[in-house]
Amino acid sequence: MRRFPVSRILIASVAAFALAGPAMAWQSGSSSTKGKHCYDVEVQKPKEVKDEHKITGTVAGGLVGGLLGNQVGGGSGKKIATAAGAVGGAFAGRKIQDNQQKKTETVIERRCD
Repeated sequence: MRRFPVSRILIASVAAFALAGPAMAWQSGSSSTKGKHCYDVEVQKPKEVKDEHKITGTVAGGLVGGLLGNQVGGGSGKKIATAAGAVGGAFAGRKIQDNQQKKTETVIERRCD
């Protein structure tokens, strides 16, 4: 019994998929069967929002702002700078997450007449 190296099996698999690719692409293109005309359309949709209240951005921004504010000043000024950094960072983090959640994504939809 002859053993085939893994590389030959891999090459044979890639070749089989490459040959099947044009046939699969032909089937997924525009078609008109039984009076229907189908086509693909690019559609802009809003991205799914997982953190509606923007808690992640607010907390992360607050932590980073607090850490940066803690590096400034000394004594009671250091406490004020830490608090101001935390508040400013929380606001900035919330706005950054809000901007990221407003982005859209392009999807391909199949439509038939």
